[in-house]
Amino acid sequence: MSTSETGEVTGTKDKDYNLIWYVEACLSNALRMETYIQDAERQNDTEVVELFRKAQADSRKGAELGKQLLRTRLAG
Repeated sequence: MSTSETGEVTGTKDKDYNLIWYVEACLSNALRMETYIQDAERQNDTEVVELFRKAQADSRKGAELGKQLLRTRLAG
């Protein structure tokens, strides 16, 4: 018996599961960045605010790209 799951146990192929995980991780990171942004704003640290806003935007973009790909993959 193989130790890697290929969708036979969960009913979700690895590639689909990986995309779902990726989207969730991006969305979770976007939420986490909001907390970090607020912390940096309280300290008036504009450099860190800018860094975390960029990271948040990148995470949102990754989530949107992943969701688009999931839509096409799961619809077919």
